[in-house]
Amino acid sequence: MPRRKIVARKPVLPDSRFNNTTVSRFICRMMLDGKKSTSMKVMYGAMDMLEGKADESSLEVFLKAIENVKPTVEVKSRRVGGSTYQVPVEVKENRREALAMRWLIQAARSRSGKSMSQKLSAELLDAFNSTGTAFKKKEDTHRMAEANKAFAHYRW
Repeated sequence: MPRRKIVARKPVLPDSRFNNTTVSRFICRMMLDGKKSTSMKVMYGAMDMLEGKADESSLEVFLKAIENVKPTVEVKSRRVGGSTYQVPVEVKENRREALAMRWLIQAARSRSGKSMSQKLSAELLDAFNSTGTAFKKKEDTHRMAEANKAFAHYRW
């Protein structure tokens, strides 16, 4: 992290199938060991499975699922006078999206099921319907922030 100037973020190129940068970012975040083509197969397979299950298009389901999982507040540890407080802070937009994607991928990987495509499509459908593990993670984060709002004056 440089001290002198702010590093400009590289623009993310949209993916080839949906022409959407969010899908492209999700594919890159899901990638393991640099295997982007495998990650793309999993993502597009999950999107194909979503096509028949929901009334809307798979891209709209995906974007709504991410929107439903994005947290607005989180807690950060702050050490004041020998004791540590969990201080609720608002989350910036790029971190909100990163957390939502991370939670969706983590929840899909921890599911029991056949293939990653099936697990991911099931988790995206659950997040679209405001249920599932990733959505529960967001609710827990919000509940933790609500419980610790008495320490909000320690915000830095």
